[in-house]
Amino acid sequence: MADGLTKSAARNIFYGGSLFFFLLFAALTAHSHWYIVNTSTDSAGLTESVKLGKEVWEKNMCINCHTILGEGAYFAPELGNVWERYGGHKNPEAARAGLAAWIRAQPLGAQGRRQMSAFDLSEEEMQSLIDFLEWTDGINTQDWPPTPAG
Repeated sequence: MADGLTKSAARNIFYGGSLFFFLLFAALTAHSHWYIVNTSTDSAGLTESVKLGKEVWEKNMCINCHTILGEGAYFAPELGNVWERYGGHKNPEAARAGLAAWIRAQPLGAQGRRQMSAFDLSEEEMQSLIDFLEWTDGINTQDWPPTPAG
């Protein structure tokens, strides 16, 4: 018996390992596609108002300060779960009024706090932005963000 690895044994380990990891990669890729198809975003709830809210989000560059589902800047709070934080699941009308009032009251002028810019949004834009935030809250994020405060 040889003391070291023979050429044929090394070749078999290489090809066997390559085949194993290729099959593992293929299985994980298939699982990812299956997961996305079966837990995809609520496209039925993607109304014209939600689409306009996304346009308002982009036009006013909210992502330059806020994160949404972990994407964006970390200067201001995460907004992926702001609908939940304002009690939108229990009292949607109060959450709508509270979010609209908060956005319209900016900047607060509180000393020592970061200030949100003032945005002159029409009533339609405001409601569409809130619809977008409500729709975003309904996305299955697998418990992201990790804390309710975002």
